[in-house]
Amino acid sequence: MEKGKKIWMDGRLVNWKDANVHILTHTLHYGLGVFEGIRFYCTEDKRSAVYRFPEHTERLFASAHIAQMDIPFSQGEISAAIIKTIKASGLKDGYIRPLVYLGAGSMGIFPKNNPVKTAIAVWSWGAYLGEEGLKRGIRVKVSSFVRHHVNSCMTKAKIAGSYVNSILAKREVVAMGFDEALLLDTDGYVAEGSGENVFMVKDGILKTTPLTSVLKGITRDSVLTIAKDLGLSVCEERFTRDELYTADEAFFTGTAAEITPIREVDLRAIGAGKPGPVTKKIQGVFFNIVKGKNKDYGRWLTYV
Repeated sequence: MEKGKKIWMDGRLVNWKDANVHILTHTLHYGLGVFEGIRFYCTEDKRSAVYRFPEHTERLFASAHIAQMDIPFSQGEISAAIIKTIKASGLKDGYIRPLVYLGAGSMGIFPKNNPVKTAIAVWSWGAYLGEEGLKRGIRVKVSSFVRHHVNSCMTKAKIAGSYVNSILAKREVVAMGFDEALLLDTDGYVAEGSGENVFMVKDGILKTTPLTSVLKGITRDSVLTIAKDLGLSVCEERFTRDELYTADEAFFTGTAAEITPIREVDLRAIGAGKPGPVTKKIQGVFFNIVKGKNKDYGRWLTYV
């Protein structure tokens, strides 16, 4: 991982090594904080462009609203700070992590007057599930851990503490030799990966889980738009793990994962056991878009 030179913290840029917090930072102990994951890419003309920048910033503020955290900066100020941090990073492409957290103050479950703090870090991050995974597809295992019930944790917010569920699921399946976890919802239907939305293709129909218990992924939304523009039949509805076993194709989507094919689930090959034509078509369109090669989707790029 190549680190950015600076991290933005509450209005000022500090050196990477100096971006520290107090040990009694409330979020560190209890997990109430929100964050975003955003990518910027080096486009074909060698400029850097942030992918679907406004949607990510809006989701950060929506997460904070759900978590009852008042960010002490406007959306415009956070957007400007992200651009400033990218420029200070010295990187042409990478990953952006805005984080909103509760600072040191009162301890215990109820944070009385703890300050809301904000930080933005940038680093270079390649294929989240591996370059080989992007090309050949990955091996997936249904985890014994289920996704949060909609009333046990706010599933439409990227709340830091919620990701303990993902960490446990990921550790479990990686220890078994798999690449990624698939989590079911509390009714037993397929929900999502540890940090990705999931799609399957069957008889020419592209299907993804509805947003009932999962985060509204921005890459997920991109794929739905791309698929419709390609003339594909698209469906948002629940499906079971055994329906996924019999899919012709499957793939994960996410800012970190991008478009990662799934070649196997629970030791069962998906389709031919390699990325299928629909997956490869959508993957190709997506990477052309983020590299600035497809002007039809130029609205999704914000150049730095």
